[in-house]
Amino acid sequence: MDDCFRRDRAWIELDMGALRHNVAVLRALLPPGCALMPAVKADAYGHGAALIARELNRLCVRAFCVASAREGAQLRGSGVEGEILVLGYTHPQLIPLLHRARLTQTVLDASYAECLNRAGLPLEVQIKIDTGMHRLGERWTQIDALERIFACRNLRVTGAFTHLCADETTGEEDRAYTHAQARAFQDAVATLRKRGCQVPKVHALASYGLLNYPEIGGDYARIGIALYGVLSGASNAVPRAAALRPVLSLKARVAQLQTLRPGERAGYDLQFTARRETRLAVLSIGYADGLPRCLSCGVGTVLLRGCRAPIAGRICMDQTLVDATEIPETAPGDEAVLIGKSGAEEITACDVAEAAGTISNEILSRLGGRLERIAVEQCRMEQAV
Repeated sequence: MDDCFRRDRAWIELDMGALRHNVAVLRALLPPGCALMPAVKADAYGHGAALIARELNRLCVRAFCVASAREGAQLRGSGVEGEILVLGYTHPQLIPLLHRARLTQTVLDASYAECLNRAGLPLEVQIKIDTGMHRLGERWTQIDALERIFACRNLRVTGAFTHLCADETTGEEDRAYTHAQARAFQDAVATLRKRGCQVPKVHALASYGLLNYPEIGGDYARIGIALYGVLSGASNAVPRAAALRPVLSLKARVAQLQTLRPGERAGYDLQFTARRETRLAVLSIGYADGLPRCLSCGVGTVLLRGCRAPIAGRICMDQTLVDATEIPETAPGDEAVLIGKSGAEEITACDVAEAAGTISNEILSRLGGRLERIAVEQCRMEQAV
């Protein structure tokens, strides 16, 4: 598709140089013997899973994790090579898909392992050990139940992992809990190995685990938000993350300009009132594209020609009004930046998340499928499938 038509309405630009840079930075932080296992679930946190994973393959990344079997199968179908670990539940009816797509399924507990085993298909699995998150997994103290998993003849255990739930900070209480989780995991794995169970690979670190607690080690680091050059929130300042660069920018076209007289109102529920002669820019993006509606009525801003413009009135499903009165050069067809840089100004995913009262993970992963993902590499572009 011609490039101008790929930027016709609203789109995402992906800085592949920033992605490569982040991979290099994160690899330099890895403990000895540890490899990256990027989390490309939720369409690679809104970036475009196939496009991102293919680039990571070119960087010799050979292990990934996703949330569901369908996510994994889509990656495999797009040509992604290497291990793809499904972190979440897979319904028994989808077990044949795990086999066909050569996916590694997480074993949630011993009874789930027996369910997988009854399908009669050879499957590679990894065991989730619950050390305190109390979400998915067999509790680390249930060694007999964990051992039963290894007796399932159709399952080949390739590893075990846990999830650290307090690793975003290094406060005294969080540090103590995180290290207690790590010890519990290590103890469970050591006990299983003493009983003759083969546990080839182990991993506990995710983004914040690697940034704050690299001493925990392991064979993989399941890097998610950090890979994309973003932290979950502005309060999660981590010195080791300072060199990371944001990969994603979110942009939209100015479709039209409206001039309002003082006292005229605009938008749904007439939530904007012009206090002076006002120029409103109509942007071709809305909440159906993932722009949070709670940024309405001046809570959020966008960048036009390097200047900030407040959102005016209610964000609509497909359009957003912004007050461009102070930016008189604004014209139809201009680019508006909702996440990213314009001139000397920048709006980060953390900025948007803070204004919306959430975390950047949610903002990015909710970006809609109708947004074109465009990988920018100097003069080279690649369209996501």
